[in-house]
Amino acid sequence: MTEAYDYIIAGAGSAGCTLASRLVAAGKRVLVVEAGPADNTRFIDMPATFARVIGTARSWIYQSDPEPSVGGRSLPIPQGRTLGGGSSINAMLYIRGQAEDYDGWRDLGCPGWSWDDVLPVYRRLERNERLAGERHGTEGPLPVSDPRYRHPLSLAYVKAAQQAGYRFNDDFNGERQEGVGFYQTTTADGERQSAAKVFLRPLAGNANLKIVTDALVTALTLENGAATGLSYRTPDGHDHVASAKAEVILATGALATPKLMMLSGLGPAAHLAEMGIPVIRDMPSVGQDLQDHVAAPLYALTRKPVSLLGEDRGLKALRHGIEYLMFRRGLLASNVVESGGFFDTDGDGRPDIQFHVLPVMIENAEHGSVERHGMELNPCLLRPKSRGSVRLRSADASDPIRFTTGFLSHADDLALLLAGMKVARAIVRQPALREIVAEELAPGRADDLGDQAITDHIIRHAKTVYHPCGTCRMGTDDLAVVDPQLRVRGVPRLRIADASIMPRLTSGNTNAPAIMIGDRCADFILGTR
Repeated sequence: MTEAYDYIIAGAGSAGCTLASRLVAAGKRVLVVEAGPADNTRFIDMPATFARVIGTARSWIYQSDPEPSVGGRSLPIPQGRTLGGGSSINAMLYIRGQAEDYDGWRDLGCPGWSWDDVLPVYRRLERNERLAGERHGTEGPLPVSDPRYRHPLSLAYVKAAQQAGYRFNDDFNGERQEGVGFYQTTTADGERQSAAKVFLRPLAGNANLKIVTDALVTALTLENGAATGLSYRTPDGHDHVASAKAEVILATGALATPKLMMLSGLGPAAHLAEMGIPVIRDMPSVGQDLQDHVAAPLYALTRKPVSLLGEDRGLKALRHGIEYLMFRRGLLASNVVESGGFFDTDGDGRPDIQFHVLPVMIENAEHGSVERHGMELNPCLLRPKSRGSVRLRSADASDPIRFTTGFLSHADDLALLLAGMKVARAIVRQPALREIVAEELAPGRADDLGDQAITDHIIRHAKTVYHPCGTCRMGTDDLAVVDPQLRVRGVPRLRIADASIMPRLTSGNTNAPAIMIGDRCADFILGTR
């Protein structure tokens, strides 16, 4: 039996939830299909415990092919696999990026996506507890707030960065991104405000919305080259088919959306033939141009046991839990990545490095802690030139993709990350941190450590910042996958609304841009601006 809806959205992540909310509010009958389970765990709601969700059934851990440019390592990229997607398992940072990012999209052939076009969307979505004016909204559905908890190591970093000569910035989404300070987050009253909580939960009981969880979308249904629906598989092994009277929208993210396209015969013809998939439309750019923020950690040992290590165990964990449940304050109200900043290392007036500072040392992307007390400064490359790609492993939808990140394969990226690491090494040697930090564990203790030693450390430890994008890029050229209204070129009734459409990665965390993309997709569908 085929289920019929007006619109079908594959993926209940940041963009998918936002889009679903708008369509249902407009009276449309909408089906949302999500691969993962519901977001009904306290570890999602409590800001500090998101690391406990990564590696569970509520996340994907995509594993790359061996990457020659980072020493032959296979790199993990965790992504959300639950209602809310990445917004349910991320560090909740609210960063829009730079005005130049969006003006750059416009100049790359995406009219209607300049900063002047997207700023009103950001403002109408935002409900900021502190900031207002031309760049901030105060009446929107998405809560944005200041941290309720500031770890002593985060405070010491912000002081040390100012001692190193960097300006304090109390609004990274203001007129000037450059500077150091504390991040605002998508939280309210000490709780995470995921896209599922903000946009889907208010619709509970609405007859126009159906949400199916634990359902793997296996392919699009195409008739005469147009999208008419999709098929999905439930845990009982049964396959289901749903039809869309109007459109199907893919919102499964920059790694899963190109996979669905290719499984459905929309992608590079030679690769599809290799997989034994009939070619519906040869689209060479599907799965290409993968971009992601790459970072490398500076590890610093603390003189005293003041880091987060061990705070989730025994009586300490019990005390934190009671404080949080009673007052929504304390350590569990922290988003962990409380502080950071944006740095212009090449002097062109535009930040090219972002810091994420953690009051603990993390070994890898699956969030295994280094069992020593310390902190971590993570320089992150904002606009990488390196590119990766996504390919199918087989024609079986349950098989994981094959992909490469391409991290540091462009020499300019390695040079900029080296510059960022030098900034981090200078900051950790300032008085505010010297009082707390015993030594720089890595890249090394020596103040005059050579470039090669630092570069070797970067290559050994380079890692994702969880922001893949660009694999179904937007544009007006012949190779663009979607047009500026997010319609898949040459495939009627099909759109894409997630980070895969970004022609270039934004200069900062990508959750806010993904929500903006979902909201703009609703504008295009509903004919509003």
